[in-house]
Amino acid sequence: MPINIDNLTEQELSELNFRIVERLKFLRSMHTHSEMMQFRPGEKVSFEPPGQETQFATLVKFNRKTVTVITEAGERWNVSPHLLNKVKSIQSSSMKNIESH
Repeated sequence: MPINIDNLTEQELSELNFRIVERLKFLRSMHTHSEMMQFRPGEKVSFEPPGQETQFATLVKFNRKTVTVITEAGERWNVSPHLLNKVKSIQSSSMKNIESH
């Protein structure tokens, strides 16, 4: 849907720009929130910091744009939810196998 902005005044363009920026912020926020809702506090996760080995951690808190995790080494990280992977519990997997036999 093409929008003709050639006839808009500077004031109208500024207002349009403001509305576009606010809408983009809102959409990004909704996307981040949706990614966060795939996880639960207490859940085991992993992530790969640049230049480091994979970190295994427990999710402890939701923030506005990130989640706080505590690694197995006791370090606290704030990580974007799209960088996290769920870690399957070996115990729960083996218990399912035992129950199915």
